[in-house]
Amino acid sequence: MKPAYWLIALLFSTSALAFHCPIDMKQIDDALAAGPALNAEQLAEVKALRAEGETLHKAGRHQESVDTLDRAKALLGIDKT
Repeated sequence: MKPAYWLIALLFSTSALAFHCPIDMKQIDDALAAGPALNAEQLAEVKALRAEGETLHKAGRHQESVDTLDRAKALLGIDKT
């Protein structure tokens, strides 16, 4: 693959992840608002992961954000999409 194509692919994949983070955060927020059947420790972990995911997103660390938010979604029983 030519270097220019590689750079374009990298930019688009980073942008895609950037747009994915807010969707994940909304899914988590909606699940939390619905009152999930979690104990206090699990609920605290989900909230901490949600907050960390948003911080990573704002810092431009989108893959780390997606990975962190996926952990929160797993605790809530939300499928990866």
